[in-house]
Amino acid sequence: MLLIRTTYRPATDLGYLLHKHPGRMHVAEMPFGTARLLFTEASDESCAVAVIVEIDPIGLVRGSGTNGQDQYVNDRPYVASSYLSSTLVEFFSTAMSGRSKERPELAATPIPLEFQIPAIRCRGGEGFLRSLFEPLGYTVSCEQLGAGNLYSVNLKAEIQIGEALLHLTVLVPVLDDAKHYFVDQTEIDKLFRRGASWLPSHPKSEEITRRYLKHQGRLTREALTRFAELDGFPEADAEESPEPFVQSDRPNLHDGRLDTVAAEIIASGAARVLDLGCGEGKLVQRLMRNPQITEIVGVDVSVRELEAAKRRLRVGEVMDKVHDKVRLIHGSLTYRDQALSGYDAAALVEVIEHLDAYRLESLGRVVFGEMAPKIVIVTTPNAEYNVLFPGLAPGKFRHPDHRFEWTRAQFAEWCQEIGDRWGYRFRTEPVGPLHDDLGAPTQMAVFSR
Repeated sequence: MLLIRTTYRPATDLGYLLHKHPGRMHVAEMPFGTARLLFTEASDESCAVAVIVEIDPIGLVRGSGTNGQDQYVNDRPYVASSYLSSTLVEFFSTAMSGRSKERPELAATPIPLEFQIPAIRCRGGEGFLRSLFEPLGYTVSCEQLGAGNLYSVNLKAEIQIGEALLHLTVLVPVLDDAKHYFVDQTEIDKLFRRGASWLPSHPKSEEITRRYLKHQGRLTREALTRFAELDGFPEADAEESPEPFVQSDRPNLHDGRLDTVAAEIIASGAARVLDLGCGEGKLVQRLMRNPQITEIVGVDVSVRELEAAKRRLRVGEVMDKVHDKVRLIHGSLTYRDQALSGYDAAALVEVIEHLDAYRLESLGRVVFGEMAPKIVIVTTPNAEYNVLFPGLAPGKFRHPDHRFEWTRAQFAEWCQEIGDRWGYRFRTEPVGPLHDDLGAPTQMAVFSR
């Protein structure tokens, strides 16, 4: 069983998001039994949907697809498993796509959601359960049922409903670690469809993939290779338009940005530094030979970029004091990683504009609230300056992967929100050629605490 609840107002809009009428019971006959969906609450203040899977254990044993369920008496009828995952796909495939004909904007909006699973088997215990959901932004509470590995689980998050359903569809069978059906090549495609937006950057991505594919080595390797080919943050200097007002005998804007950020880090006195969204390691390269820097960690969501950084920096090839201070880590800026806490400084150079706006809250919580370095330096394009790019059409962004580009006022407003919430002072600076009315092409904020 799974219970989904929201307190978003009007809460009954949950029916539109799930494409299910609150006044009806929905029934689906499945190969393993019968699945039912019904609304247990339906008011403006609170709305809840129960998904109940009634397993037929005798039918499973007698049928052709028992897959090792060789006993009539077992706990499958009472414990959430891959049967629940299949039921979620049956009932919510349209909701998982993020579409809603009646509420299209709401479908793309994070709303408060709660998911209750009364009983699920977790092979790995509470610690593993938390390591799956907490990096995705969920508040996890659970209770062990007896002395075994059964748990009652409650998950809360402010998240898009489609995204949450994708998480559950993948992670419920991963927790149970025992799929009820044969796994072949098509399962890689399913995992890719349901996990491409979040799984590559999850700290447990390899273990999730391995469990989802029933520990089949060939399928796991193929899936991990396919995920590694997904693009992460594009290289910062890949902007399509030439930089205006930059003479041939002056450094280009990209190099100027990196030089400015490196100078700010050195001036702060920082010794241990994070380069978040490090790309191919150009900022790391500028800092690693400075004797003030004792440790520098480059983090990026793109395996391809990290491989390029490894080659550029010769990490693992040269063993000396300079190269030994460098580490490269595959990770995401919206998922927590306690190992990245306590550093002196962090840099996010042309990174935030590659995130969907709704993910900025998670980035703020992770970088400023949990990593909490003493200094954080953020650069991002100044949208006002775009009219000076001769090859850039009005209203277009500088790079096709940019999700937004802010004016100076919008950037200052975001900086103020970050500072107020997480206890940072900040100042903003222009970077690059300065126009009297439009400012500079890049805007930089230096946060300190």
